[in-house]
Amino acid sequence: MFTGLVRELGTAVHLRRGASGAKLAVSAPLVSRGVSPGASVAINGVCLTVTAVKGDVLEFDISSETLRATDLGGLRPGEKVNMEPALLAGDALGGHLVSGHVDGVGGIRSKTKTGEAWKLVITAPPSVLKFLVEKGSVTVDGISLTVVDLMPDAFTVVIIPHTAANTTIGFKGPASPVNLEADIIGKYVAKFLGGFPGKGAGREITKKSLMDSGFANERERRG
Repeated sequence: MFTGLVRELGTAVHLRRGASGAKLAVSAPLVSRGVSPGASVAINGVCLTVTAVKGDVLEFDISSETLRATDLGGLRPGEKVNMEPALLAGDALGGHLVSGHVDGVGGIRSKTKTGEAWKLVITAPPSVLKFLVEKGSVTVDGISLTVVDLMPDAFTVVIIPHTAANTTIGFKGPASPVNLEADIIGKYVAKFLGGFPGKGAGREITKKSLMDSGFANERERRG
């Protein structure tokens, strides 16, 4: 589990494709100090497992499914990536709960300077947009951001100078792909509202349905 607060801008060393996936190496002087093989690290919002630590270089195995579902397959040597080690019990939750499981790949449609900040319009597939709400949270390349406006095929976010200076979103421009993850709490709420397998979709939420689903104590059940 992550928070969407980028710890370091790492540098891709190499991405070597194989028959069933790829091997990625990333130079990360800061993050590499506190992780060991088996640890989870988010790379541009994608949860990967550290397979080796060689000095300040972290190595990862990437499955063919991850290459298909994210934009990591396009990484080139020297390219910067957002990095965040896994959240530890007791750590401050400064962003929002991020699983590192990408829901889809979007793209930057436009990037406009507004005072000291940047306003971005980001296209997104329906599988992501259906979970977004205005003023809600979304993860873009591993960065916890707030949705400003929603459109039929896109959403907008505003990037403050600190975020622009310390993450990839600061130098990515129009047409750049980005990994997107909707708020996990919103996914669970949407599933509840849509019904459960075998119980029908779109059922109405009433006091009885909440009690039937366990959202009531014993005293409330007895009336």
